[in-house]
Amino acid sequence: MTTIVSRDEADESGFEDSLDYVTVFIDEQLLGLPIGRVQDVFIATRITPVPLAPREIVGLLNLRGRIVTAISMRERMGQPSAPASPGEGERELVAVGIDQGGEAFALIVDKVGEVMRLERSTFEPVPIHLDRSWAGVAKGVHRLQDRLLVVLDVDAILRIELPVAA
Repeated sequence: MTTIVSRDEADESGFEDSLDYVTVFIDEQLLGLPIGRVQDVFIATRITPVPLAPREIVGLLNLRGRIVTAISMRERMGQPSAPASPGEGERELVAVGIDQGGEAFALIVDKVGEVMRLERSTFEPVPIHLDRSWAGVAKGVHRLQDRLLVVLDVDAILRIELPVAA
């Protein structure tokens, strides 16, 4: 059973048998971020590139006076860059704000869906046939009526291999 809920409803207690996710998309793939890990959803502007950073790091941005590391979910999940639309100048970047150990991160996604409440009983482990780059950042899946929701492991996403200095 799938229920769409508001953030306020998701914060209410008494839903021990359900799991709440903020849904996002990479291409047409539906992904779920545990709602307790999501701080903000915003449009990322004026990103400053970081020289010699891993390819997943888009750069740094200022969000209400806080320095935020922007991570491309496409790069992190081994997907090609989003194609530019004809006549498109600079594309607006949709971001989901995450806090990890006092550090702020922005996960750059193609689009944000809604908050989804799913029954805990429909949660399954990561399927063995899921692409390796996706399986490395997934906690499990929910099989919905018409698609698969891949539940993301935020800790694994933020575990980026830094290049070793020579």
